[in-house]
Amino acid sequence: MTSRRTLLKGTLFGSAAALLPTPASASGGGSVLRLPAPAGPYPVGMQTVHLTDSARTDPWVGGMREVMLTVLYPARSIRGFSRAPQLTPVEAAVFAEFATGRHPGLPKPGAVDWGAVLTHGYVGAPALPGRWPVLLYSPGGGDSRTLGTTLAESLASHGRVVVLVDHPGDASQVELPTGLRTTVLAGEPDPATFRTMVDTRIADLRLVLDRLGDLPLAPVMDLCRIGLYGHSAGGTAAVYAARRDRRVGAVANLEGYLDPHPKPVAGDRPLMLFRTDGFEGADHVESSWAGLPGRRVLLTDANHWTFTDYGSLVPQLQRAGLVTETARVALIGTSDPAVTLAEVRRRVGNFFARHLS
Repeated sequence: MTSRRTLLKGTLFGSAAALLPTPASASGGGSVLRLPAPAGPYPVGMQTVHLTDSARTDPWVGGMREVMLTVLYPARSIRGFSRAPQLTPVEAAVFAEFATGRHPGLPKPGAVDWGAVLTHGYVGAPALPGRWPVLLYSPGGGDSRTLGTTLAESLASHGRVVVLVDHPGDASQVELPTGLRTTVLAGEPDPATFRTMVDTRIADLRLVLDRLGDLPLAPVMDLCRIGLYGHSAGGTAAVYAARRDRRVGAVANLEGYLDPHPKPVAGDRPLMLFRTDGFEGADHVESSWAGLPGRRVLLTDANHWTFTDYGSLVPQLQRAGLVTETARVALIGTSDPAVTLAEVRRRVGNFFARHLS
């Protein structure tokens, strides 16, 4: 369970060269998967950062704890810069192998060229001068930070610095400077594993909060306006990471259970509790939120992973004959993906605009 797999040695992951897009090639059905463009007025720049925490031992493999970040931000210009792929070539080579274990119904390895999926973030583009609010994102359990790209790019295009945080060990795959880490999870985690996962994520988020002032984009970050958001286990971690941390001004929890620790106290800070009507764990989620103050939002005809890039990618895979209707419903529900995406962007964006103004 805790073995480490290293597939790439001596890679300087943080370099721009490692993030240059590969030529788009056909996926199943002759189509190319596309992520929706951000809707805000600013183009989006992108940088990747590797952090280490010498004070912590990695609970999954031992040794010093490492995390990977993708930082998205309003760009002054994107002329001469290239769009980044959603996954590095090394990550793309194994993504389907581990994603299908976590999400049954996704295409099997070899059916999709995941390396051809491009983001709308331009690698190394200069930041637009200003002091922008900062948002940290933690993905769902078993997912990597890259599956939060679409919402993050939209938030950045409206004038925020968004930091996507990967959590090596439970994430499906993360390329580090020392190589590739793949998930230790096999199916749903038991309570002890879930607790370890959440506690590790909380510590990872606090590490990033501590290091924000040292990041390359620090000059354009307004560290008096910081928000956290996360999906599923990432939402759980975001809520608990913010407890008693006055640096954090608002938190959005996208369908994460709040069981592992005592619930946040009333009035701790503005909190959005956002869930779907199709998630099989909805009753558990709702009961774990009982008594919490916060803005509750319900997304209808939707399911758990509609908050992620699967909300846009799965309908494309279904049209290509690579995902069944049953699998689509289990992942993202039946709603029109464009309508759902617009609602998620609007709700999350307005929440942070209101509370980090």
